[in-house]
Amino acid sequence: MNPQAATPAGTAHAPRSARTVAAALLVFGLVLGVLGLAAGSEGWSFDWRSEWDLVASIRAPRTAGAWLCGALLGLAGALAQGLFRNPLADPYLLGSAAGAAFGVVLVLAAGGALGGYIGLATADLLQRLGLVGAAFLGALGGVALTLALARGNTGSIMLLLCGVVVGILLSAVSEMVMLISPEALRGKQVFLLGSTSFLGGTSVAVLALALAATLPLARRHARALDALVLGEASARSLGIDLARVRLLLVVLMALATGTAVAQAGLVAFVGLVAPHIVRRLVVVPHAALLTLSALAGGALLLAADVLARSVIAPQELPVGVLTAVLGGLYLLVLLRQRRRW
Repeated sequence: MNPQAATPAGTAHAPRSARTVAAALLVFGLVLGVLGLAAGSEGWSFDWRSEWDLVASIRAPRTAGAWLCGALLGLAGALAQGLFRNPLADPYLLGSAAGAAFGVVLVLAAGGALGGYIGLATADLLQRLGLVGAAFLGALGGVALTLALARGNTGSIMLLLCGVVVGILLSAVSEMVMLISPEALRGKQVFLLGSTSFLGGTSVAVLALALAATLPLARRHARALDALVLGEASARSLGIDLARVRLLLVVLMALATGTAVAQAGLVAFVGLVAPHIVRRLVVVPHAALLTLSALAGGALLLAADVLARSVIAPQELPVGVLTAVLGGLYLLVLLRQRRRW
């Protein structure tokens, strides 16, 4: 199947438009990156020589990490919307968010319970070291539980229903754990709000590896997403093994989402809004859509991170709160426009 077959008639200019949009998103990301290097607790400063240690050790890794987190969420969002053929699908549909939160609650509760035996300082250190891994494994575990509940059925409706069930179940178990260990509640709230303030050099390396592994594989199998636009029967008639490809794309979506969530918490709306923005700018096959959504997601989260550091400096806003507000406003505007049509 020709990748361009998924584009409507009269869009022969799509590849050139896609390059233009990609260039614009890259330039926008670079501008935001410069602002990210200048945004600090004491306001804006472009005198990087005098504060090079601060820029190199804190601002630069945080800026790069925020962009990479957003890129992973944008990629995962485009995969989710393509897999489920639903423009309202987001990366957290298959239980990854509830699983990540459950893993975080378990680590926080265990640290609180062990604090009296191994010392509070040691317990706090173990918590910080374990939260990232627990969130990542929890996110993957939530998706794995969804797939196990679906019993190999990779149809979109079955996966969505199983994802809802797993999300409700894991959320309920998390609430029960917090009843037993109330000290885990505060840590969970911080995780749910999302934050880029803890991103460092190691986080950047992990996020970059995840993006380098998931994006090329997703693009390689994007032909199946193009075929799904025509319906499952048409996709099968083209010789595509939908069950195998769907499973692979779900795994890639889980890896991208889990890595981003483990490093920055539950950042809302980036994965949902990034593909919407790309579709409003250009009509392209899914191979290009995945790349452009990653670029848009990186720019969105980096913009929210710069704002979070600057709006009430020297204090910071949780970046997840800003993305939720901005994303919600965008969707409200979009709904008003649809009503006029």
